[in-house]
Amino acid sequence: MSITITPAANERMRHFLAGTPTAAGVRFGVRRSGCSGFAYVVDLADAVGEGDSLVEVDGLPLIVDDKSLSLVDGTVIDFQRQGLNASFVFHNPNATGECGCGESFTVG
Repeated sequence: MSITITPAANERMRHFLAGTPTAAGVRFGVRRSGCSGFAYVVDLADAVGEGDSLVEVDGLPLIVDDKSLSLVDGTVIDFQRQGLNASFVFHNPNATGECGCGESFTVG
């Protein structure tokens, strides 16, 4: 499995982890949602559970559930600020389409 985290996203994730020292890492995956099928999930994880994979990306503990692995393999996670807005941005080679608002995606 290959996931890339840009320096900006890494810094942002480390900021969240520093605020919650008991967190096991950052959970990254997908859930069914939106008009296109899947939405990304980025959150702090309390623990690595059964059915989770723990990978270290540039020293950052990233936890991905086994159901999401094939859907996020190869994804580049970035963090961008545009005016007052700030968000994670995902470049996923598995996505074959996205909804107009960019909140959800489909796979082929």
